[in-house]
Amino acid sequence: MSGTSSVGQGSVYEAGDQRNYKNSEINDAERYKEGKPNSHLANDSKDERSIANKLAREEKRQNEPDPISKEAKESQQDPTLPARNHGNEPSKGAKIDAELQAEEEELLAKKNKSKK
Repeated sequence: MSGTSSVGQGSVYEAGDQRNYKNSEINDAERYKEGKPNSHLANDSKDERSIANKLAREEKRQNEPDPISKEAKESQQDPTLPARNHGNEPSKGAKIDAELQAEEEELLAKKNKSKK
């Protein structure tokens, strides 16, 4: 059909990427690696894992500690630290939290000294 057209070149109309491969070529092709890590989402409703596999995964997850982000760890140590690490001035609330944390540490230190 492309040979009868008088518009453009014949290569424009021929789909060179649509080929019929021989079975020997298909079997020799490099296959994708199966079972890649993190290929399953835990809450994916369309995931075809069996119920037993899902239950086994949940049992493993119960024994694992909850992951805590770097910024969450920093904010537990010093509420103003995440903002300063990003080059920003800490918010008013973070400053107040830092003051309260310092006061509580002083009170606990005084209580510990009085008990000894």
